[in-house]
Amino acid sequence: MPPKRKEHTSHLGSPAIEDYLEQIHNLIASKGYARVVDIAKNLGISQASVTNMIQKLDAEGFVVYERYRGVILTEEGGKVGAEIARRHEVLTRLLAGFGLDPKTVHEDVEGMEHHISRQTLDVLTLLMEELEDNAVLMGKLKGKLAGLA
Repeated sequence: MPPKRKEHTSHLGSPAIEDYLEQIHNLIASKGYARVVDIAKNLGISQASVTNMIQKLDAEGFVVYERYRGVILTEEGGKVGAEIARRHEVLTRLLAGFGLDPKTVHEDVEGMEHHISRQTLDVLTLLMEELEDNAVLMGKLKGKLAGLA
């Protein structure tokens, strides 16, 4: 039996917390701000639930929340949010590159992004970049994949 991995696959050990920090990071990157209403819409949950989690994240030092003013990430919250967003992007680009349907890609990425080590992400990033730069190899692999179906 192989030894258990000592490296944590996520900073927080909670996919829900990571999802919040990723959403806040993405909202700030795209709009310049993050509001409870936008986070709730993107996650498909109630504003009351978002407010409760944001207050928890504020108490833990990942965000600064001022009622009616929005949410900003602390330095630590920003690091975690950026890391989760990077995992999401790499996994999405890799799977989508093989022509998988968007729904499958989305569902699989949501399941994997919280359970992947930094080392494995580095390997997948390298593979993704090489495949994106080598259309011949990508075509060959897509052909083999089509033969499996």
